[in-house]
Amino acid sequence: MIESNIKSPGVYINEVNAFPNSVVPVATAVPAFIGYTPQAMYEGKSYTSVPQKITSFAEFQAIYCYPDPPPPKSPAKQYNPEYYLVKEKSKPEKGDYVVIDSSYYSIVPDPNTIYYLYNSIKLFYENGGGDAYIVSVGTYGEPSKSPMKPGDQIINSNVELNDLMSGLALLKNEEEPTMYICPEATLLSVENNGTLMQEMLLQNTEMGTAISVFDIIGGRNPDPIMYTNDILTFRNNTGVNGLKYGTAYYPFIGTTVMQNTDIDYTNLFGGDLKQLAPIINPASNPDQNIATILSNIEKPSGTPLTVHQNNTTLINASKTYKTIVNHILSDANILPPSGAMAGVMATIDNQRGVWHAPANTSITGASSLPIKLSQTQQKGLNEDAVSGKSINAIRFFNGIGILVWGARTLDGNSLDWKYLSVRRTMTMLEQSCKLACHAYVFEPNDKNTWEGVKAMIGSFLNSIWKEGGLQGASASDAYSVQCGLGTTMTSMDLLQGFMNVSVKVAVVHPAEFIVLNFTQEMAKSS
Repeated sequence: MIESNIKSPGVYINEVNAFPNSVVPVATAVPAFIGYTPQAMYEGKSYTSVPQKITSFAEFQAIYCYPDPPPPKSPAKQYNPEYYLVKEKSKPEKGDYVVIDSSYYSIVPDPNTIYYLYNSIKLFYENGGGDAYIVSVGTYGEPSKSPMKPGDQIINSNVELNDLMSGLALLKNEEEPTMYICPEATLLSVENNGTLMQEMLLQNTEMGTAISVFDIIGGRNPDPIMYTNDILTFRNNTGVNGLKYGTAYYPFIGTTVMQNTDIDYTNLFGGDLKQLAPIINPASNPDQNIATILSNIEKPSGTPLTVHQNNTTLINASKTYKTIVNHILSDANILPPSGAMAGVMATIDNQRGVWHAPANTSITGASSLPIKLSQTQQKGLNEDAVSGKSINAIRFFNGIGILVWGARTLDGNSLDWKYLSVRRTMTMLEQSCKLACHAYVFEPNDKNTWEGVKAMIGSFLNSIWKEGGLQGASASDAYSVQCGLGTTMTSMDLLQGFMNVSVKVAVVHPAEFIVLNFTQEMAKSS
């Protein structure tokens, strides 16, 4: 209250703020998933092409999943990949296969039925995820009704570049997401995948609020010798802009997200039992029990059994069918790691802080790897003299299991932005201070305001330093904040309405290489 405004006698109360404004840290692990969902409808409202925040997997199910029919019917399938058994003349050189009556059968999917978003979100929440944004760009498309060539990379013609680019553009109005994740980008052609990745990095650079977590085409079924070609192709297709905002993980991971109940005879040959019957019940060695089960499925009598009940009966009656289902389940469970890594980052951030590298930790739900990289093989991924585009490896260690064994951005040649934890910490600090400074917009550009801003940001950085997010023996070694005429501003800046604040921080870097030096000493007398 200004005293000159008091016009009449009386007693007046003037509350004076005793404490300065404070900086509240922004959330650091809020991924935005872009892709295709089973549906996008809730209470009559469409959520297609709408960035929608969710806080749990149950919330995702309510909006984006099919509702379950009433019992005793089986629960609705949210993801229904279709597979074919293709008879081969000899042992297949690529891809999964099964041997039935001395004959080789390649197990290959209908590429138009393969999607990754639903299971990636499952992985995110299994690994400790919390808040997330979903951008559904559409629902599942029609199957092609034919298998792909064994060993080829999966290209789903229902997954379109324009859809994913449109979903990405919608996030320009959302500043809360800190990660962009598009698992189904690997279902595009190599060229379209490169276009999408470059656009994601460009948007990251413009907004400065999020990183992009990439998967690598070829990581699903890598060649043990020529896998380096997939790495080279990825590096060639990510461009040169915004690399400090990108990170990539290799290879895909075999998971336990899908269970036995998620795969049944409807996933084989497009549900055509006439193609399945000769394989599990050949004319040369017929089994009446199997024939009866198949007949009851096609022409049920009395009260029909559910698909789950029929499937269980068929598994118990036919070892061949059980083997086929297990192979399909294993193949369908190979997923891009980006969704899981978003969950890993959320867990690390919550338990230890964003300044800790999301590495040397396991992935919940990961049970196998399509390629087991050695330390020597990882060298070519971790460092690249030409492009500097580091690839984070996911590796298997005997006696330990599967670990995330990399913590770099794509800007591997930059001493400033080489490490993912540094990039994410700086983003958190920048955005937190930016939002806090909104309170000072239009305030007088004078010493009182400058000191208030310095105190506010300094207090925030001090708390981060005490938590271990900044390095230095003392606070003055860890950070500095300057704001004032003659230090960060000139008289012309004041006239033009600019208040410049200079913040310097010593961010903690991970100990990526630990070197132990051993030297033998001569024996000494006691």
